[in-house]
Amino acid sequence: QVQLVESGGGSVQAGGSLRLSCAASGLPTSYYSMAWFRQAPGKEREGVAGSDNFHVSNYANSVEGRFAVSLGNDARALYLQMNDLKPEDTAMYYCAAARGVVSQWRLLERNEYTYWGQGTQVTVSS
Repeated sequence: QVQLVESGGGSVQAGGSLRLSCAASGLPTSYYSMAWFRQAPGKEREGVAGSDNFHVSNYANSVEGRFAVSLGNDARALYLQMNDLKPEDTAMYYCAAARGVVSQWRLLERNEYTYWGQGTQVTVSS
């Protein structure tokens, strides 16, 4: 059974930093893509950053240069370092894993991902 468990969310002031973690277990393949998505109240869930075992990555324009995604060496953990946070970053952040490796230009597409975590809340105050 696949499990994705996020942690590291919290409340920070604008300009602050947070590091999200996602622990993965039970994934059926050795090579796969993982990504972070977020959903603010009343908005669609959107891709934030994704990566794979080959360290290919992709970022949403809104977070490029502020966020950094990385897959753990054992490929069982996904991280998101978030710097210079802004109030518009406030959302529930979800970890997702695909059944295999996703093309770089599709790393932020929801439909590519089969497994999802329960989410961790990030709140940024001005």
